[in-house]
Amino acid sequence: MDKLVIGCGYLGHRVARAWLAQASNVWAMTRSPARGEEFAREGFRPVVADICDAATLRALPAVQIILFAVGYDRTSGRSQQSVYVDGLRNVLQRLPTPPQRLIYISSSSVYGQSNGEWVDETSECIPSQPGGQCCLQAEELVKVALPDQASILRLSGIYGPGRLLSRLESLRAREPIAGRPDAWLNLIHVDDAAAAVLASEHRGSGGDTTLVTDSLPVRREEYYRLLAQLSGTPAPVFNPESPAARGSGGLNKRCLNRRMREILQVQLTYPTINEGLPHSLTSSEGWNSERTSPVG
Repeated sequence: MDKLVIGCGYLGHRVARAWLAQASNVWAMTRSPARGEEFAREGFRPVVADICDAATLRALPAVQIILFAVGYDRTSGRSQQSVYVDGLRNVLQRLPTPPQRLIYISSSSVYGQSNGEWVDETSECIPSQPGGQCCLQAEELVKVALPDQASILRLSGIYGPGRLLSRLESLRAREPIAGRPDAWLNLIHVDDAAAAVLASEHRGSGGDTTLVTDSLPVRREEYYRLLAQLSGTPAPVFNPESPAARGSGGLNKRCLNRRMREILQVQLTYPTINEGLPHSLTSSEGWNSERTSPVG
């Protein structure tokens, strides 16, 4: 079976490797020719293209399964609208044939609840931040374009190896953390997020939407205190009045993963940060790099 990963980064690369291990023909899209050569050496079929440049998408391969896991690169100079919405539209308009399934990685930021409410797939989506608004627009695009083939996964904040270095440096420097310490965090370890994508392919169905999050929302203070304890860095200091606090702990809901567990039958390797943070810090990747984030 031929499969295409659009956004072969922190999450997408893990899924691509899993697909390759299953003997699938895996195409991996990148804007970088050098990265394309790396993909080829790994056994992928590189597609050098830019979703924001429609002219580069004329040679998309005909595949049965697509994972769309494009993250927002803040250094690109492009808006979230141009990446999340316009870029997705470009891809949908240039698919040579409709896939059997398109798995779209969205974000739990589509929910605008801010008073600690529990949310699930049935909860109202009124996003208050631009990223969530763009993700919701993108969800509507795939629903209209591929109503019977699209599966939407709304991921909470992805963490894991290589994703903690900047936070550790801030803790060591005792830099105040913008936002409320009592606000809720919803998280998912990247390995469990990849497992959810694979489960969606095999046990999901076109037209479904699933929240992908771990089993225990935590207060931001609890998260940072455990991170400091595990890494031997100073205890966190928060600044709720910081101008940077908007969008950094301003959203304050709690996400339920019942559908992910019961319908997709995802068994979490890291059901809480108590299992996930130690693994993230002790992994060989944990101290070396910060990678570009997929949506979520």
